[in-house]
Amino acid sequence: MRPAQRAHKLDLVHRALDADKILATLERLQQRVRERFPDAGLNQVAAELEAIGRDTRARAALVSRPHRLVRVVAVVLITALLAVLVAAAVTLRVPGRIDSLGMLVQVFESAVNDVVFVGVAVWFLATVETRLKRRVALRGIHELRSIAHVVDMHQLTKDPEHVLGLGPSTASSPARSMTRFELARYLDYCSELLSLTSKLAALYVQGFDDPHVLAAVTDIQGLTTGLSSKIWQKIVILDTASER
Repeated sequence: MRPAQRAHKLDLVHRALDADKILATLERLQQRVRERFPDAGLNQVAAELEAIGRDTRARAALVSRPHRLVRVVAVVLITALLAVLVAAAVTLRVPGRIDSLGMLVQVFESAVNDVVFVGVAVWFLATVETRLKRRVALRGIHELRSIAHVVDMHQLTKDPEHVLGLGPSTASSPARSMTRFELARYLDYCSELLSLTSKLAALYVQGFDDPHVLAAVTDIQGLTTGLSSKIWQKIVILDTASER
């Protein structure tokens, strides 16, 4: 391989997300959560996200490569429809004289209906591959959106005010037994899970340029960024209190 080709290949590698490396990072994070909080529900959430990550890698690879069988079938059917349309136009017998405007309208309407019907059928067959890929991608993105909300539910009751001793608990307050260090690590793990959720969603549009899927991925990225911002506000409170 020439030096210029090798450099170009390296540029492409560094400009694209690597699904295997994302999964390796996710597996390492799941191990860290399990070792630090073996009995916490976040441990199961991290394991579930790891399983979703494997499915995402397979689905992203599926939507990024061409479906040759679907394309061949679509091309054959489109060719058959166009052949039928041409044969109908060739064998169409137009009256030598059109005595009335109504007869002219009737002939014109019949021709337009046939052209519209064939056009709609051609459009349907030409876009069937994209719609199949879109359905797979949106189903996977929906799973990632759900797991992001689950992560947010686990950090929801992790209040830094408890470890800072800023107020007494009530009878309905959730059980809080974490130290300041443990709470900071727990919140940091939640933020990392949300970040990896966003990266998994980005795999769907890396090799599949579809506006609907891109919009869904953008929503996931906005959701995870907003949830992470809430988590980091708590982490900043802990860090500020530690400095004081």
